[in-house]
Amino acid sequence: MLKKTLLSLAIATTVLSLAACNKAEKAADPVEPEVTTEEVVVAPAETTDPVVAADPAAETMATQSIAEIAAGNENLTILTAALKAAGLDTMMMDAGEYTVFAPTDDAFAPVLTKLGVTKEELLANTDLLKKILPYHVLPMIVKAADIPFGTDVATVNGATINISDANVITDGSGGTATITGTDIMATNGVIHTIDAVLMPE
Repeated sequence: MLKKTLLSLAIATTVLSLAACNKAEKAADPVEPEVTTEEVVVAPAETTDPVVAADPAAETMATQSIAEIAAGNENLTILTAALKAAGLDTMMMDAGEYTVFAPTDDAFAPVLTKLGVTKEELLANTDLLKKILPYHVLPMIVKAADIPFGTDVATVNGATINISDANVITDGSGGTATITGTDIMATNGVIHTIDAVLMPE
């Protein structure tokens, strides 16, 4: 009986020793990282660089002359008729570099009232038109960003106008006109619309 008990203890001790060794070996074995063949996609980092807007002038190319643009604008019908009546429409179609301050149809109403004439009578007065219309033209291209504010600027008829930084033009007779639209680009220049007719001294 004693022999059987001792034998059982010996067997139990051996089993426990083997189990302890097995655990120690498992703990000592290094764990290798899992290998994957999947491609890792890294999202691009966000940037704080400012967005550079495309230059509109580079995207749109002018295809019409000043006279053609005016003729196609429903708000410049009187100006178009006046240019034709004075024989200046051909100049506004020719190659060149011009800046035109174009009075809208509404801008002509006060002038007709001031002169006491109808539109037809104004268009028939070619001598007056040849004096007034060139006063709205500069012999160079001046975009809105390049207007020399506060400086007397010579027009095609030789007289000068002055433009304030509020986009108000003062003419030779002391009248004023406000620029209402800018940078309508043509093949031979640029058009800015105004709300009054400029009158030289």
